[in-house]
Amino acid sequence: MKRNRIISNISIIGLAALILMLTLTSPTEIGPLGVLLFFTTLYITVFGCLVLILGTFYRLAFKREALRNKDYLYAAVMAFGPIMLLMARSFSAISPWTIGLIIVFLSLAEFLVYKRV
Repeated sequence: MKRNRIISNISIIGLAALILMLTLTSPTEIGPLGVLLFFTTLYITVFGCLVLILGTFYRLAFKREALRNKDYLYAAVMAFGPIMLLMARSFSAISPWTIGLIIVFLSLAEFLVYKRV
């Protein structure tokens, strides 16, 4: 339970940094390190949201209070999906083919977590 609280606090801080970054700067002003910071805070925010969603789902569906370590790894892999979609969008490469490849990549990564851990 303490781990969820830490993740949610870091996620809220990341969301605040993301909102500040989107309102106060533009991509041309921020530079390469700012773009890296943007993607990092976006990943942290999505990861926190997914941990919250998975925790609620497991609490309701399986009557389990705490998440296992494997559940955090599943959330970490799933949180990379929106990052890949945003990167594909920045290259103007969004198509059904691209979305399908992202889904395949995420499915393979989830399968690797399932088999390894």
